[in-house]
Parts: sequence; C-alpha cells; structure tokens
Amino acid sequence: MPRTSRYDRQTALDKAVLLFWERGYFATSMKQIEEALDMRPGSLYATFGSKSGLFGEALDEYSRQMGEELAGHLARQSSRIAGLKSYLRAVTQSCLEPGRVPARACMLVKTLLEVNNQEPALQQQVNLILRDVEAQLAEVVQQAQEAGELRPEVDCQRLARLLQAQLIGLRSFAQRDVPACHLEALTDDMLAMLEPYRALPA
Repeated sequence: MPRTSRYDRQTALDKAVLLFWERGYFATSMKQIEEALDMRPGSLYATFGSKSGLFGEALDEYSRQMGEELAGHLARQSSRIAGLKSYLRAVTQSCLEPGRVPARACMLVKTLLEVNNQEPALQQQVNLILRDVEAQLAEVVQQAQEAGELRPEVDCQRLARLLQAQLIGLRSFAQRDVPACHLEALTDDMLAMLEPYRALPA
C-alpha cells in the first residue's frame, strides 16, 4: 500500500489531536481512530506504528499548535506582557465558544492525569513537553524583563512556573459547568497577578 502523503499525514494528525483531546487515550478505540482519520488499519500502522505512536505524535502536534498560537499573540502585540495577556484572554475565549475546542482542559494535563504510570513513555513525553512549555514562557518573561517591562529582581523561571500553573488551572476550571462571567473574572484576576512584577514607570 502506498505511503500516506505528507498532506494526508498532517490531516490525519489534526484529526487525531481532536479525537484524543476529547476522548483521551484509553477511551479511544482503534475503530474510532480508523473512522475519525478515515484510514484502514494497515495504513494506520504503516504510518504511525501503533496507537501509542499515533498518540505521541498527536501530543507533539497539539504542543506545536499551542506554541504557534502563543507566538502569534506575541507577534501581534506591542510588548511581551501585552502578548501574554492577549494569549490568556484567547485561551479563555476558546473555552467559552461551543465547539471551538474538543475539551476545555489542556490535552497535555488530561493525558498526564490519565496515563499515570500505565504508559511510562507517554507520561515521560508529556512531562518533557510541559518542561519545554515552561522554558518557552521563561524566555518570554526574560525578554519582557530585558525590555524593562518587569522589575530587574523578578525571578523569570519562577514567574514562568506560576504562569504555567495558572494556565493549567484556568483550563481545568473551565471544564466545570460555570457561568462565562466567572471564567472571565478569573482571567481578570490572573492578569492582575502580573502587576506586582511590572517595572515602575521611570
């Protein structure tokens, strides 16, 4: 059977992200994967190797998409802090719009909680991705500090961990059946937490 083209492979990965993000790893059957990706078992195994192989690639693709979204907000704003705030608000809006995302909680965190030590390779992969996300946030915070947006004594790595924890908490909280105004107010409170770190006007 001929190899899946690069375009078809990307299309299949995009569909896999949506499927696994909604259902999780263990609750998704091979039959559901075949139907969602519109691929026969032979093609699936030839392209991705196994269910866990496909899931691992879906995690990487999800991470890449989230990174691109953050980079887009940073590029469109006049400062790094403004970009972070814009991204946080966009995450909130994506959670509030029906059908925009398969699940409100982060796919990475859902996976970490689900697979535990039953799938050590996937558990390790998620931990490495989350470490990379923290490093990306730390780099953004460092750039903001170097641009004079944050006080010089701010520990950028520590602030990055706080931001990551807030993002995880926001998306997890959004999984609850709560009014939109509560989620928006929570986002406002999260953004307000950044203010004590800001540099004072010259």
